[in-house]
Amino acid sequence: MTSNTVTPHDRAEELRGRRREVESGSHRATEAQHAKGKLTARERIELLLDPGSFKEVEQLRRHRATGFGLEAKRPYTDGVITGWGTVEGRTVFVYAHDFRIFGGALGEAHATKIHKIMDMAISAGAPLVSLNDGAGARIQEGVSALAGYGGIFQRNTRASGVIPQISVMLGPCAGGAAYSPALTDFVFMVRETSQMFITGPDV
Repeated sequence: MTSNTVTPHDRAEELRGRRREVESGSHRATEAQHAKGKLTARERIELLLDPGSFKEVEQLRRHRATGFGLEAKRPYTDGVITGWGTVEGRTVFVYAHDFRIFGGALGEAHATKIHKIMDMAISAGAPLVSLNDGAGARIQEGVSALAGYGGIFQRNTRASGVIPQISVMLGPCAGGAAYSPALTDFVFMVRETSQMFITGPDV
């Protein structure tokens, strides 16, 4: 007779497996990103920070939106990787749009993660670096997505003159993904790869 009891060890192993799955991401989407001559969000963070220093925040967060088929697609991270690490030994907070998930577009959960890491950076008095590669607001989430950007803009202005805010543009950045960087102290762009624009003609 076998026992169906799930032990804490089983749960811990399940969590580790889920984290490994999240960190590897979709092989097909990664290949598509590389085919455009771009790195993934995790590869960018790895290059930016001191080796082994990155501590991720809310890796398993997912959106709770319904409609437009979103309820059937709820990937972990919700298209943004947030956390902190060190650059030359100094603490830096960072968020990076993951273009492989919803084209890096921002929804409610995505925005909440960015709000949290911005608040942490302000509280710690440490620089904030955003690695931008996103399509702006996630239209399927409507007003919730727009309100999420409002929260980011508010924090950009509150952090102004308090902590260094650095934006790195690494792909096509539309709408709020361009507005927020415009409010920061420094904006770096990659020649022939990055763009900043208000929105597309369809919108």
